[in-house]
Amino acid sequence: MPIFHKISLRPEVENYLKQSFLNKEVVSASSKQEAERKFEALLIRLAHPPSFTTVRVNTHLASVEYVRDLLLEELQKQFRGLRVPVLQHPTLPDVLLIPVTGPRRNIERRQCEVIVGAQCGNAVLRGAHVYVPGIVSASKFMKAGDVISVYSDIKGKCKKGAKEFDGTKVFLGNGISELSRKDIFNGIPDLKGIGIRMTEPIYLSPSFDNVLPSYLFLQNLPSAVVAHVLNPQPGEKILDLCAAPGGKTTHIAALMQDQILFYLIKTIDDTFQGEVIALDKVLNKVEKLKQNASLLGLHSIRAFCFDATKALKLGVIDGTE
Repeated sequence: MPIFHKISLRPEVENYLKQSFLNKEVVSASSKQEAERKFEALLIRLAHPPSFTTVRVNTHLASVEYVRDLLLEELQKQFRGLRVPVLQHPTLPDVLLIPVTGPRRNIERRQCEVIVGAQCGNAVLRGAHVYVPGIVSASKFMKAGDVISVYSDIKGKCKKGAKEFDGTKVFLGNGISELSRKDIFNGIPDLKGIGIRMTEPIYLSPSFDNVLPSYLFLQNLPSAVVAHVLNPQPGEKILDLCAAPGGKTTHIAALMQDQILFYLIKTIDDTFQGEVIALDKVLNKVEKLKQNASLLGLHSIRAFCFDATKALKLGVIDGTE
């Protein structure tokens, strides 16, 4: 029995994917019944986190080998001496892979519960702790220091501030509460930070909260492929539309070697000065992109808050705020 049910998609999306999956080549290679079975298995597998956590090394600041050694030390601290392998991707030289262990089925469920939203639940499955904004419900007498079982409200039916929830929920593991129920639901709108520190997640995946932030960027594998396919060269000017939070943008800049030297000496001849122009229509996302670029030590990125579809029509972005 799988630990999760199959992923739930809108009917039109599931039908579209199913028609694409059950193509003539697949059906002729086995049978329609076998192809449908494999499609159902795919939906179940998609409900689980990836088998590997992927991180991209910021090669602008350090070598892959140097960062890999630092990461091994960090993971040993996280997993209390347990040696977790860090593998280099066979074809993407700046991508590291950390195997994810799970699901672990022998974790004891506690009486005290916290319900989190689906988005928060997805993050927990990928190694994150539970942050206060993601908490939807908590048991009546929960206090700081309690061992808590964390569940995800996958259908979004739990009411904010509820003391119990009997709807559809998925067990994510156990953790220790950093705050009491009263602290969490006291009406302070900007209360942030960790609410539940996960100690027994059902998937053992590393947390990258403030782990080597200038050297590593947590990035899904398909996203990390894009810049390598583009193959940017030093001196090129590249436009990145819908760029936030900056994973591909910063990757492009790093592969272009960022051309920081030209910015420092303020050369008159900017023929070889590479530049990445990044657009996003949401202001706070643009600010996050700028923060990421600064953290990674990249200076060839110019970020603007602008709707890319309008930018293409106007043909100009200079001076846009």
